[in-house]
Amino acid sequence: MNFSEVFKQSNQLCKVSPDGKYLATCVQYRLVVRDVGTLQILQLYTCLDQISHMDWSSDSLFILCAMYKRGLVQVWSLEQPDWHCKIDEGSIGLVSSRWSPDGRHILNTTEFHLRVTVWSLCTKAVSYIKYPKACQKGIDFSRDGCYMALAERRDCKDFVSVFVCDDWHLLRHFETETQDLAGLEWSPNGCVLAVWDSCLEYKVLLYSLDGRLLSTYSAYEWSLGVKSVTWSPSSQFLAIGSYDEKVRILNHITWKKITQFEHPATISNTKAVVYKEVVKRPAVGSDDLSLHNITIGTTLFNTQSKYEICPTPVQLPVVKPDPDRANPKIGVSTVAFSSDSRYLATKNDNMANVVWVWDMQKMSLEAVLEQTSAVRCLQWDPRRPRLAVCTGNTKLYLWSPAGCVSVQVPTEGGFQVQSLNWHCSGDSLILLGKEQLCLCYMDHDQEDK
Repeated sequence: MNFSEVFKQSNQLCKVSPDGKYLATCVQYRLVVRDVGTLQILQLYTCLDQISHMDWSSDSLFILCAMYKRGLVQVWSLEQPDWHCKIDEGSIGLVSSRWSPDGRHILNTTEFHLRVTVWSLCTKAVSYIKYPKACQKGIDFSRDGCYMALAERRDCKDFVSVFVCDDWHLLRHFETETQDLAGLEWSPNGCVLAVWDSCLEYKVLLYSLDGRLLSTYSAYEWSLGVKSVTWSPSSQFLAIGSYDEKVRILNHITWKKITQFEHPATISNTKAVVYKEVVKRPAVGSDDLSLHNITIGTTLFNTQSKYEICPTPVQLPVVKPDPDRANPKIGVSTVAFSSDSRYLATKNDNMANVVWVWDMQKMSLEAVLEQTSAVRCLQWDPRRPRLAVCTGNTKLYLWSPAGCVSVQVPTEGGFQVQSLNWHCSGDSLILLGKEQLCLCYMDHDQEDK
C-alpha cells in the first residue's frame, strides 16, 4: 500500500471523473484538474466565488461548479479550456445543482424549492418543473439515465412525477400514500421506485414505472420509523434501516420481509468474528522530548493500532440518546451493500464506534468492527468485497472476508481522515481531511491474500 503527497482542498470537494482518468478538487474559488495516474495539474479554472458544490458530467467532459450564496453555476470544459458557461438564477436563489444523466442538461433547484429549472447546454433552452418537494432525496434518475422521478408537494399532498430525460416530457404523475414523503430511489434495474415516509410514520411504498402501487411495507406504528433505505446492486433486496435499531430485508418477488438484522449490545453469535481495535502508544524516551523534536502535528505521539479478535460473548459500547433533543442518535443510519450484493455493512447510531458486516447468502452476521472512535465514513470497494472505514484519526481501516487491518497514513502534520472515496477501478482510495487530501494506492499482490 502506497500513499501520495498531500494536496489542498476545500469543503471536501474532490471527485474522480466517471471514466477514472481525472481528479478534480476545489480550493476556495479555484478548480484544479489532475491526471489520476501522475497527479500532474492538467487544468486550472477560476470561479467567481467560493465553490459550494462540484460535479462531473457523465461523459467526463464537463465540470459543474455551483456557488449557492450567489445563485451561480459555472460549467467548464476539459476539451476546450477557453469555453465556459455561466448560469445565474438571480434573485430566486439556488439551493441545489446537478447534472442530468446525458451530461448536457443542468437541473437547478431554487430557494424554498419553488421550482426546478432545466438548462440545456446544447440549445440554451430552459424548462421549468413546479412544486418540487424539499426532502432528503426528492430527485432520482434511473440507472440507465432514461427516467427521472421527482417528489412533489401540492395542495398538502405528496405526488411523484416521472419524466423522460430525452425531452423532459411528463410520463406519469401519481399521488403517493404518504403523510410526508421523505425520499425516493429507483431500483438499479429501473423497474421499481421505492418511496418512503418521514420518520414519524413507518411506511415504504413500491411503485412500478407506470405508477401502479406494487406493495406497501410497514413494520410497526406509533414510533419513529424509517431512517435509511438502500437497494442491493442486484435489485433483489431492499434494506430498510429503522429507529428501532434493526435492518429489515425485503425480497423483490413478493416484497415481503425475508429477514431482519438486529444490533444487540451483547454479541453472543459464535460464528461472527469480532475485531476490536487496540491502541498502543509508543514509548517516548526523554531524549525525544526536546523542543527540537516536538512540533505541532508531529508523528512522535502518533498511536499505533491493530485489531484483536475477541471471543464471544462481547459487550459493545452503547450511548443512550437524549430523548428531549431532536434527531436522536439512535437507529440504523448507514446501510451499504458490497458491489456483488454478497455483504451488507451497517452502522447503528447509538453504537457509533461499531461497524456490522452481514453475509447476505447466509443471512447472518459475518463480522463486527469495534473502533476506538466514532465511525465517520464507510464505503465498499466498487470491484471486490472490501470495506474501507475512517474515524477522523490518522488511520485507514480495511475489512475483507480474509480479515481486518489498520493502516497508519504516513503524512507529516497529522493528516486526519474525515471521509473517503474509492476510485472506480478499486485500485486506489481518496482520503479527505479537513483541508487536505491524499491518495492511497492498493497493492495488487496483497489484495487477494
